[in-house]
Amino acid sequence: MSTGSDNIRNIGIVAHIDAGKTTTTERILFYAGMTHRLGNVDEGNTVTDWMVQERERGITITSAAITCAWRGTQINLIDTPGHVDFTIEVERALRVLDGAVGVFCAVGGVQPQSETVWRQANRYHVARIAFVNKMDRMGADFGRAVSEMRVKLGANAVPVTIPVGASADYAGEIDLITRKYRRYLDAEGKTFEDVAVPAEMADEAEAAREALLESLAESDEAFMEAYLDNPDQSEEAIRAAVRRAVIAQTMVPVFCGSSLRNRGVQALLDGVVDYLPAPHERPAPVGTHMKTEAPTEVACTPEAPLSALVFKVATDPYVGRLFFVRVYGGTLKRGQQVYNPRTKKRERVMKLLRVRSDEEEELETLSAGDIGAVVGLKAATTGDTLCVENAPIALMGVTAPEPVMFMAVEPKTTADKDRLQEALGNLAAEDPTCQIRTDAETGQTILCGMGELHLEILVDRLRREFKVPANTGRPMVSYYETVTAVGRATFTFDREIAGKRHVATVTVEVTPLERGKGRQAGVSKAAQKRLPRPEFCDTITNALFDAIATGVLARYPMTDVKAEVVDCAIMDEEAASDVAFRSAAVMGFRDAAQAAQPELLEPIMSLDIVTPPEYVGDIMGDINGRRGQVRDMEMKGDLQNVRASVPLAELFGYATAIRSLSRGRASYTMETGAFAVVPRAVKEELLNR
Repeated sequence: MSTGSDNIRNIGIVAHIDAGKTTTTERILFYAGMTHRLGNVDEGNTVTDWMVQERERGITITSAAITCAWRGTQINLIDTPGHVDFTIEVERALRVLDGAVGVFCAVGGVQPQSETVWRQANRYHVARIAFVNKMDRMGADFGRAVSEMRVKLGANAVPVTIPVGASADYAGEIDLITRKYRRYLDAEGKTFEDVAVPAEMADEAEAAREALLESLAESDEAFMEAYLDNPDQSEEAIRAAVRRAVIAQTMVPVFCGSSLRNRGVQALLDGVVDYLPAPHERPAPVGTHMKTEAPTEVACTPEAPLSALVFKVATDPYVGRLFFVRVYGGTLKRGQQVYNPRTKKRERVMKLLRVRSDEEEELETLSAGDIGAVVGLKAATTGDTLCVENAPIALMGVTAPEPVMFMAVEPKTTADKDRLQEALGNLAAEDPTCQIRTDAETGQTILCGMGELHLEILVDRLRREFKVPANTGRPMVSYYETVTAVGRATFTFDREIAGKRHVATVTVEVTPLERGKGRQAGVSKAAQKRLPRPEFCDTITNALFDAIATGVLARYPMTDVKAEVVDCAIMDEEAASDVAFRSAAVMGFRDAAQAAQPELLEPIMSLDIVTPPEYVGDIMGDINGRRGQVRDMEMKGDLQNVRASVPLAELFGYATAIRSLSRGRASYTMETGAFAVVPRAVKEELLNR
């Protein structure tokens, strides 16, 4: 296995829940020689689903990084979760990957979470290939799945292999480039022979091959010129053109197979090596130079100054915290001092590890383009950059969505209090969507997460992994506060504390931001000039962020709001103090926010329901009764697909309700859509609760 940048592929397996990501990953590891048995999700013996909770539930919870080799190429592979509650795992994996394999169910086609991960990959400009899995299942339709990719994802999806048969008749696949039919000779799919295309499939295969070449000609100018001169292009020329189109993201090659039946995965592995980009073939990442604040490109060479991104933190029972890093430029060495621009501190790399799911191999170096794990950092967290102090650069971090649910957590005994706080701190460090806060009125510790399942897993880990017994309240919706107008207020703090007078006057302006823009706080340049000491600027900014975090209506955190001190007055410079400015900023913000027409925001979920047509009326009536809106409907085979937007607060117990409405025949998935202002009646109910 070569470790040069040319021979590295950093890829992720992404898809809707139950599309077959983990099973596909297990087959990749088996054929690459990493494992000697075929892992099975149902049997709980897969390599990448190594957590106890994953094996018990048969789902992927945390993205697992593992390294293997195929045809002399090192593949750093990340298997990601499909459940919406763990979307941050997909987000941070795609942030550092060069390519992705989108797995689609041949029966379900493009499902809701498939659309979500595809949009995430678009945001990070990740090159993709697609794998239509489960061709052996009843109702499998390869053509429909490819068509949905084009329509729903806007992808130029073009088959490079097509199936021979479907459902119970599925027998293998035809490679359109080599014009060969791959016939499997054993149950494990390890031995096969490439033979002539069956006569009954010859016309279909030639038509599909012609469509591939024509699509390539449209996507790649160099290939178009060669194709017009000679339509009978060589296999090497076609593969080179497909590779250029994938890297340019003008084409998505589509493979087919059945991971569970060990069909089509080797061809997919060939596609990973042949078509997905090496690290240096991606556009150079751009960071911010911390001294000049100028945009700076990072060169993907071992000789460049070090630039690496921490994209995941995990707790290992034997070595402590593991910091997963992608090295974009330079070389990271064991024992090296690295600089963190966020903390402005140096830290030492004690160990470098190549991670194989839950096993590790020690390394001396990690070069540009590679992915590994670091042991020994103290203050780093997800999204931090590691660089050299004489060339400090900050790369774009990882964006975490706002939590939508919370529950109260408390230790069973007073003796467990410190252990609980430490364990919660570890969970929050690992998972940016897990947030811990303290309720100012009750003093309770509040655990926030992305949904009921997410909170359930976090509490289960507290008890099993960290051995901390805890009492928990019932899950509740995490509301937010915002403002809908501009508000301004002036507040004077004048008080004597411990025999010393503290005085400050500030004018705070509160402004609404667009949905999803988060929180901003600071001091205007005009106000900065009037401050007696520069350090008061940081004091005021921190005070404003603290005030935003506690809200003004019902003590929910505020979001999509900007708070700025636009003026300040000093009556007595000697009496001006940190305490005075902090208190004046907090109270001034509260008055300004009250004047800015504050409102409550609630999470709205995108619901995707698949049901027999005869139950559609009852299901739509139920959605309307839950303050929901049906967005669209379409027939998928003999089932009706209903898409709706429903407030999360109305969806507790929905799994039981939909089973009752459809006699157990309907199913649903949901994901966080957006936050919206709650209706007046709901607002009054919440404020009077």
